[in-house]
Amino acid sequence: MNFSFETIWHNLPYLLAAARWTLIISLAGMAISVIWGICICAARISSSRLLSGIAALYISFFRGVPLLVQILVFFYILPYVGLDLPAIAAAIAAVGLCSAAYSAEILRGSLQAIPAGQTEAAHALGMPPMSLWRRILVPQAIRIGLPSLINELILLVKVSSLASVVGIGELTRVAQNITGQTYRPLEIYITAAVLYFLINLVISRAGLLAEKRLKVS
Repeated sequence: MNFSFETIWHNLPYLLAAARWTLIISLAGMAISVIWGICICAARISSSRLLSGIAALYISFFRGVPLLVQILVFFYILPYVGLDLPAIAAAIAAVGLCSAAYSAEILRGSLQAIPAGQTEAAHALGMPPMSLWRRILVPQAIRIGLPSLINELILLVKVSSLASVVGIGELTRVAQNITGQTYRPLEIYITAAVLYFLINLVISRAGLLAEKRLKVS
C-alpha cells in the first residue's frame, strides 16, 4: 500500500477541527485542576483532621479509579441524581477533578519547599490567612511546581482521547472514524500523532518560557 499524501490533505481539516476539542478538554480540565487542586491542597495541609482526612480520601479515590471509569460515571450515573451534564461538560469535569488530585500533591510538595520563615513573618505582621495564601503561598507554589504542572497538562492532552467513550469527536475518535471510512490507517494515525506532538511541543515551549519569566535568581 503506497503512502497517500492526498488522503492526509483531504482529511486534515477534520483532524484539525477534532484537535480543537482535544485542546478544549485539556485546557478547561487543567484550569479546574489548578483551582480545585489549590483548595484540596489547602485542606490536605490544614490543622483540621477532618478536612485533612477528606482531602486525603479525595486524592486517594481520584488517583485510584481509572479516568475512563470516572468519565463514564459523570456521564451515565450523575443523571440519576439530577445532574444531567452534556457529554463535553461531563468529560471536562471528570478530567479536571481527577487531575486536581495530582495537582494538589504537586502544590503540596511545592509549599513544603517555601521557607517557613515567610509564613512566620506573615503571621507576625498579622496578615489574614486568605491574604497569606493569595499573595505569598499560592504564587510561589505555582512557580516552583510549574514544570510538574506543565507535565500534567501534557498528560491531559494525551488522556483526553478517553472522552471518545461518551461520543465526543476529539482527535483520536475522529481519526478512528476516518480510518473506518478510508481504510488508510497509516496516513490518518501518523497525522493524528503529529498533531498530538505539535500540541504538546507548543505547551512544552510555552512552559519553558513561563519558567524563565518566573525564575527568581
